[in-house]
Amino acid sequence: PITSPMVGTFYKASSPDSKPFVEVGSVISEGQVICVIEAMKLMNEIEADTKGKITEICVDDGQPVEFGQVLMYVE
Repeated sequence: PITSPMVGTFYKASSPDSKPFVEVGSVISEGQVICVIEAMKLMNEIEADTKGKITEICVDDGQPVEFGQVLMYVE
C-alpha cells in the first residue's frame, strides 16, 4: 500500500482539467509523482516510494485523507 504522509485533501491531478497522474493499471517507478495532497492551501506532490503497477485507488478525487490512510495499492 501507498499511504498518505499528511492530513489534507487528495487530488488525482494537478488541476481539474489535467490528466490524472496515475490510474488503475499504471506502471509507476520510485520517485514518480502519483497524486497531490492539499494541506493548508499548499499543494504537496506525493511521490511513489516503490515501483510496480497500481491495482487499486482507494480515495476519490477531492476527498479528505488522514495521516497513514491507504491511498492506493501497488503490485
